[in-house]
Amino acid sequence: VIEKYIFPMLIGREILNFRETAGFFDKMINPDTDRRFHTAIRYGLSQALLDAASKNRKTLMTNVVAEDYGTMVSRQPITIFGQTGDNRYDTADRIIMKGAGSLPHGLINNVAGKLGSDGSILIDYVKWLSKRIIEIGGTDYRPVIHIDVYGTIGIAFGGNTGAMADYLMKLKKAAEGFLLRVEGPMDMGEREAQAYALAELTSRINQMTDGVQIVADEWCNTLEDIRYFADMKAGHMLQIKTPDLGGINNTAEAVLYCKDKGIGAYQGGTCNETDVSSRACVHVAMAVKPDIMLAKPGMGFDEGYMIVYNEMQRILALSGRLG
Repeated sequence: VIEKYIFPMLIGREILNFRETAGFFDKMINPDTDRRFHTAIRYGLSQALLDAASKNRKTLMTNVVAEDYGTMVSRQPITIFGQTGDNRYDTADRIIMKGAGSLPHGLINNVAGKLGSDGSILIDYVKWLSKRIIEIGGTDYRPVIHIDVYGTIGIAFGGNTGAMADYLMKLKKAAEGFLLRVEGPMDMGEREAQAYALAELTSRINQMTDGVQIVADEWCNTLEDIRYFADMKAGHMLQIKTPDLGGINNTAEAVLYCKDKGIGAYQGGTCNETDVSSRACVHVAMAVKPDIMLAKPGMGFDEGYMIVYNEMQRILALSGRLG
C-alpha cells in the first residue's frame, strides 16, 4: 500500500510545515478501501514527515512541532511512567531505583489472581509498593502510583460506582500519601456508556478526595474519542494511545485539547513500538507537554525508559542551540 499509493505522493514534495503535511496525508483515502489509510501507516508516515521537516528546517523535531502548534519546548523533562508488566515486584524496584515519576502500571487484568474478588490482592500490593518506594527511594522521592486495572474493579463490584468509589478510598489509604491514579476502573462495552460511567465515578471521587485520579483508557482511542471524553469530564486524565490516533500530529492535537479542557494528558502508546516511534513521541511530548509519557517500547522497563529518558536529555541539551 505504501509503495503503491504513498511513495509516489512523496517524490518531489517539499516538506516544511509538518502540521499541514501530516494532516493532508492523515485525511487521504485509500482507493482500495474507500477509507483512510490504516492507522499504522499514518503513524509511521507522520514520523518520517516530522523527520523530513526537521532536516529541511535544520532544527530538532520538537522545535518543528512547537513552531507549527504555537507552543514552547519544555525546559524540563516530561514525567516518565514506567510499567512493570507481570513482574510487578522486581521491576518496581528497578523503576524506583531509576527515579521514574510514575509507576507501576501493574497489568492488573484479572480479578481472581491480581485484584481479588473484594479487591484485597491489589490493596496488599499497593501497601507493599508504597513502603518499597520509601525504602529504596527515600522520603524525598514522591512518584505517582498509577495502576491499570483493565475494568476489573467494575467486574468485582458489579459496576456500582458508589461501591467502586468506596473501594478506591481503601486503595488510597494503602497508597500512604502518594497520589494514586487508577486507569480503566470499569469497561462498559461501548463508548457512550463508558464515558457516562467514568464521568459519574470521577464526580464521586471529587466529592470524597483529591488523592485519587481516574484515568480513561478503554473506548477512548481516537482523536474524536479523546475530545468526547474530555468534554464529558470522563476521568481526571485521558490516555492518548499514540498508534491508535494515526498520525502523531493527532497526538499533539489530543494533548493540547486535553490541556485546554483542564483534563490531564497521559501520552501513552503500546509496548509494541519501535525505538524510532518512541523517540518521535518524545519530541512531540517535549513540544506539547503532556502530564506524563509512557516509557516504551517493551515491558521490561529499563530499555524503554532509557530510550525515552535519553532522548529527552538530548533535546534539553540541544534545543537551545538548534533554533
